[in-house]
Amino acid sequence: MTSMSCELSPELVNLPPKERHHKPNDPETTEPAMTKYRSHRITFTLIALFLLLTAGCATVNLDSHVADTPEKALELAGSERDPVTAQRYLLRIASDFQDRDNHTAARQILRSDLLSETGEGIADQKRLLAMAGAVELQDSEWARELTADMSPDQFLSYPSDVIGRAADLQARTFALIGDHLSAALSLMLLSQTDSQSDPQEVHSQIWQYLKSIPGEKLTEASANAIGFEEQGWLELASTLRARGVGLDEQGRLIRSWQNNWPGHPAAQILPTELSLLADLATSRPERIVLALPLQGSLASAGRAIRDGFLAAYYSDDSVDREQTDIRILDTSTKAFAELYGELAQQEIDLIVGPLEKDALADLSNMNTLAVPVLGLNYLPSGNRIPDGLYQYGLSAEDEARQIADQLTARGLRQILVLIPQGEWGDRVEQALLQRMADNSGKVLEIERFFPEDNFRSVSADLLGVTTSRQRAIQVERTIGMNVEFEPRRRQDAEAIVLVAEPTVARQFNPLFAFYFAGDLPVYSPSIVYEGTPDPSRDRDLNRVTFTDIPWVLAEDNPLRAQAEQNLSGTRGQLGRLFAMGADAWQLSKRLPLLRQIEDAAIEGQTGVLSMTPDGVIHRKQLWAQFRSGRPALAPELNQRESTDESTDNEEPALNL
Repeated sequence: MTSMSCELSPELVNLPPKERHHKPNDPETTEPAMTKYRSHRITFTLIALFLLLTAGCATVNLDSHVADTPEKALELAGSERDPVTAQRYLLRIASDFQDRDNHTAARQILRSDLLSETGEGIADQKRLLAMAGAVELQDSEWARELTADMSPDQFLSYPSDVIGRAADLQARTFALIGDHLSAALSLMLLSQTDSQSDPQEVHSQIWQYLKSIPGEKLTEASANAIGFEEQGWLELASTLRARGVGLDEQGRLIRSWQNNWPGHPAAQILPTELSLLADLATSRPERIVLALPLQGSLASAGRAIRDGFLAAYYSDDSVDREQTDIRILDTSTKAFAELYGELAQQEIDLIVGPLEKDALADLSNMNTLAVPVLGLNYLPSGNRIPDGLYQYGLSAEDEARQIADQLTARGLRQILVLIPQGEWGDRVEQALLQRMADNSGKVLEIERFFPEDNFRSVSADLLGVTTSRQRAIQVERTIGMNVEFEPRRRQDAEAIVLVAEPTVARQFNPLFAFYFAGDLPVYSPSIVYEGTPDPSRDRDLNRVTFTDIPWVLAEDNPLRAQAEQNLSGTRGQLGRLFAMGADAWQLSKRLPLLRQIEDAAIEGQTGVLSMTPDGVIHRKQLWAQFRSGRPALAPELNQRESTDESTDNEEPALNL
């Protein structure tokens, strides 16, 4: 298994003449010297040719050679007479490149013409390396080529020691092109044939793929399922996918399915996510302390959250009221750290609160919380998060990030920003700038303002009109005469982000049109809307697009309708806090589930709620636009993310 690599030595090609000291016209020396020179030259030439044909051609052992570049490997393989030897060499080099995380170089080799036609044994090895490369590089085009003639049982052709890896790569390659059904079927076959794989891990991955199958395709697959294992899996997925199935009902349905399919592998070892769901009812906190400020400057906020929490609790039919005990504690009477120390000595499952940011910061000095806490605010950036602390609130930063994401989705990457002065505005600015940078967007200009500022000047400065006027004045001074001039706004801006409360926003929005920016879309957080329709005043906000919580924007909300009949303070800013309290109740039942399952989410009153690995709750809100002075939902901005093949809007399997 060798390849020839030849190079001519310059010393052998250009041998120097030996008799250059003779005079060329000396009759006594010229002829003999020339004859001797020609004889030497012929001799050296013959020697050079002999060495070239024997020792001059260096052989490369392909069994041990390691190529530095894919080009070198392909060059050596191309000079090898035996195609099988060349292909085995290329596969080894491609594997070496993958081991060194150079998957781009490996792809160049694996997709070369030298490997386009392979024998049976080599084809399996090439496919395995190619699937690994496509998955690592997220190359969906390559994955589509690899799966064009691949069936879910393809991996069964591999030896037993690599069959688990082959099945996993095959499933991930199918998933890369959106074929989650074939991915799931591949792992179902693996669970039946490979005793070395971890069944819990395999079942959990099967479930993740099944959750991603569009509803219509899942129904069709379930109707055409063949085999006990496949039928059981697809029936389970279809059952939990049904509309209107809530968290508690899902747990009951899982147990029912286990009883109906007792011999099914997944019934004996549930996927981790479903095991958590099935056991959730038994792991709910039963002794809860609701710790809120009920006196002082935050009393109205505390009472609104309390009312929302209790309203959600009493409207929850899944609650065992004989087992659940809720105590309400006023945090305005004592330092929270002291209160927490007292509560930690009692039999309490969960503390909901505090609302005050300073009180929450006191907990960051602890390593672990003896009693878990669902804080109703967020720690300052940089504070350590102790084990057992969850953080939830109406975060302005969340809204800033959602605005940046929406701008990116609409192709608006160069923006102008208006934000009020102060610490709250600082946090909004930082979150917006960071997410715009993450999305490769650009903030062209930021104007910070005080309520007492001249908003005409602020608007003119933001839009570049002031600069345009100054240029005209400078031209007049330079030429010494008046010139006709019409100021222009800057032309590189694609949108405006307006962060302002309603009374201020109603003044800014008309000024944008006055300063030639009426064609620029305007995006705002929820602070721009008071929460109650006021068409006569909010006409000045027409065309402003803003994000707000479902409690405010959703048209059909049974809990809101019931609360409005029996309680006050369910509209405006207090209404948003009421909704926050309602979601705090829903979160209290699901904290471990949200933390342990990455894509779990709750359809809440304040948005779609999800949790980061460190226990921070994020919200995804709705979008609306002011039209004729009234907020109108913007369907084109509220479409849910779906898989590439999805043609319906069904909820994901674990939408809590």
